[in-house]
Formats: sequence, C-alpha cells, structure tokens
Amino acid sequence: MELIVFDLETTGLSPAANDIIQIAAVRLRLGSVVHAESFSTFVNPGCRIPSFIVSYTGISDAQVRNAPPAAEALAAFSRFVGPCTLLAHNGHRFDMPFIRAACMKTGLPTREVDYADSIHFSKRLWAGQRRHGLDQVVERLRLNAGSYRRHDARGDVGLLAEAVAQMWRRVTPDCASLPVPVYKGVLPAS
Repeated sequence: MELIVFDLETTGLSPAANDIIQIAAVRLRLGSVVHAESFSTFVNPGCRIPSFIVSYTGISDAQVRNAPPAAEALAAFSRFVGPCTLLAHNGHRFDMPFIRAACMKTGLPTREVDYADSIHFSKRLWAGQRRHGLDQVVERLRLNAGSYRRHDARGDVGLLAEAVAQMWRRVTPDCASLPVPVYKGVLPAS
C-alpha cells in the first residue's frame, strides 16, 4: 500500500479566511519512506503573510512572491498524489479543509480522494495519553527531530513520514492496510 504523507503551511488557522503558503509531501510505500519521490512548493497566497506566521514558519513574502498561485500548486500536488491515499497529522481538522476551501475559492473542479489522519495511529498506540500532537509522537518514538526544520512543511513532512512508518509497522507489521479510519476529501481533478 502507498500513502502520500503531506503537510501544509498557511497564513492562519481558518480555511475560509486564510490561504496555503506551502505544500510538501513524500511517498510512503509499504511502511518505508521513498525519499526520492517527494513534492514541495511554496504557494503565492496573493496577500502579505502575517508577521506571526513569518515568525512561526520562517516563510516570508519574498519566498512566495514568485511561487505558483494556489490553483496551479494544488493541481501539481494532485498529479503527484495520483490514486494514492493521503495522510497528514491533524489532517482531518486542518489540512484537508484547507485544500477543500482553496479548491472552492479558486473554482477548481475536484475529484474525490481517500485520506487518513496520523493522529489516529498515535491514539491507537498510546490510548492512555492525552496529547497526540506531532511533537508528542516524535518524543514517544524517540525520533531525532534536530535534522528537520519544524513548521516548514518540508521538515514537518519528513519527520511525520518517519513517525508514520514506525507507528504503522507497530500496528500492522506488513503495512498492507491502514489500521486507522479513512475519510473522503477532495483534490483538484487531474
């Protein structure tokens, strides 16, 4: 089974009021990260990035100035994803609603896509724990986060892919199926 592990950075927390500024993804095949098959782009939101987001992500207006607009970036991302299932950390509440909203704002025709949320892996493995953010997962798995730039989609997706690979093998050693809920979302039609 193949998954596309992905992450977004945005201008804020509201899919209706804010926009995507970065998309990154990497392929996970049978529980192994395929580093050679990755995707990354900045996205021009068509507005200034708020200073608190620049401080949080390190992504500046200069970095997105010549980047593709959301419609173009999402179409390229959709081609990279192909028929695979998507997976993001907190993707059910954050990443997938942003993609749906961006498709609506830009008038892109969409296709249905399966996606899962890696928070469910964490909740399954550490049911007695209260917090399941990526930082807590990384700590529980004793991953070395020092080589990844946090809150940059490229760094977060690399770290998340390592975490998912370990969690998936712990729950389903052959990684032939997803042991977590799968939802329906949208991507631009290819």
